[in-house]
Amino acid sequence: MEDNVLKEDFKSLAKRNIPFEELKDSTFLVTGATGLIGSLLIKFLLFANEEINLNAKIYAVIRSVEKADKIFEGVKTDALHYLTADLEKDEIKIDGACDYMVHAAAVTASKVMVTDPVGTIFTAIDGTKKILDLAVEKKSKSVIYISSMEVYGQPKTEGKTKEEDLGDVDISSVRSCYPEGKRMCECLCTAYAAQHGVNAISARLAQTFGAGILPTESRVFAQFARSAMNKTDIVLHTTGESEGNYVYTADALAALLILLVKGEAGTAYNIANEESHITIRGMAEMVAKEIAGGSIKTVIDIPKDSASLGYAPPVKMWLDASRMCALGWEPEVNLSDSYRRMIRWMKGE
Repeated sequence: MEDNVLKEDFKSLAKRNIPFEELKDSTFLVTGATGLIGSLLIKFLLFANEEINLNAKIYAVIRSVEKADKIFEGVKTDALHYLTADLEKDEIKIDGACDYMVHAAAVTASKVMVTDPVGTIFTAIDGTKKILDLAVEKKSKSVIYISSMEVYGQPKTEGKTKEEDLGDVDISSVRSCYPEGKRMCECLCTAYAAQHGVNAISARLAQTFGAGILPTESRVFAQFARSAMNKTDIVLHTTGESEGNYVYTADALAALLILLVKGEAGTAYNIANEESHITIRGMAEMVAKEIAGGSIKTVIDIPKDSASLGYAPPVKMWLDASRMCALGWEPEVNLSDSYRRMIRWMKGE
């Protein structure tokens, strides 16, 4: 790995309050291995093998070897093994032990959620069941299901949202295939924990970004960053009233590694930097002012066919991360620094 901002993050991560001794000499399985969370977790484990002698063996569940080779170019070693499979259709089989699993595979494109809601639902449920069945077979130490803050729907509570504060999801909306699928997968984790003794943990990630994002990333944070880099106005296709909850990539990885050892079976944990809480419009204006130095502005342009684009409904929510913090986790990178580090990564610095 080149001496860049991601390597800086990994060096810092290797020195954090993470129970590496418990994770040493272990076998990991990571689904969604070519997505943001999966790819960064694998890259860090490979880095930790070199930096702190973690001696991890990693199975990466992928759909395209070509795509995986591009993502892991320059870091792939004998410790990384590809498992090519479509989680909706194929079984996952590995030889030998599998100590830890991180199930990060999911449909993430809003457009797909509204054009293929059935596939979105069954990819989530069938894939999660396969991973949990494998955990039963392998007697894995823990399984982390990568969930989402979207499971909360429209929160009913005032103030910060804790893990038990679930709100309403409108199941008459096609777009609800995503949050309802996430809810069902968390329910499966709880069921397997109770019935089969699987140490299944749900990690409800806030919007996660920073160094390491993929070149194909199209979510708003990447769009805002490109606008700042290109000195073009930020164009919002909604009114930007939703309150966003964010966490930096390396902070999210630290949380997941802690959860693998310290997470409680059948329990969900919010992973969010409580200080990085802002409306979408507020974030756009912050990027325009602080990151682009006031050289660009924010423009509202709502398309007539906005409903067909699969945007999540406006939500006012501030995630409470105290349950995660009680395990010894602390986010270290604030929102503006998240942008600065991400832009350094995007520039190849």
